[in-house]
Amino acid sequence: MKRNNFAFTILLCLLLPFMHNQTHPAKWLTGTWEYKTARGSIFETWETANDSLLLGHSYRLHEKDTVPMETIRLTRERDSLFYIPTVQDQNGGQAVRFAATVVKDNELLFTNPAHDFPQWISYKLIRPDSLVASIGGTLQGRERRQVFPMKKIR
Repeated sequence: MKRNNFAFTILLCLLLPFMHNQTHPAKWLTGTWEYKTARGSIFETWETANDSLLLGHSYRLHEKDTVPMETIRLTRERDSLFYIPTVQDQNGGQAVRFAATVVKDNELLFTNPAHDFPQWISYKLIRPDSLVASIGGTLQGRERRQVFPMKKIR
């Protein structure tokens, strides 16, 4: 009987890494979110590429044209999560990495103290159809923060 328990324990130890939840920790971001402004709406769309990667992009509508603003990779690498935006007319068009410092069921916070602005990016799920995205940090020697309340439209 002890031999069977030992074999079961070894098997369980071998399988345990594959038994944990493989879904992306920010899967609740998937869909299309709208932020309404006085000059029109800004949209952010997220889709699951695989268990380790969400792809996002933000855009605004100008008359009948879609104007891209940024593309984002939200990637899980080993046990860490990274928010990697690319904005065409910023940072020489190069991606910037922000490391997750808070990962909760309804909240994400990413930081990069070396970046000019923002130094942090956050998302907080208020309800399944409502979230608040924020960016902030120091700009020209002053603390700044921008808040973007969003509604899920798809």
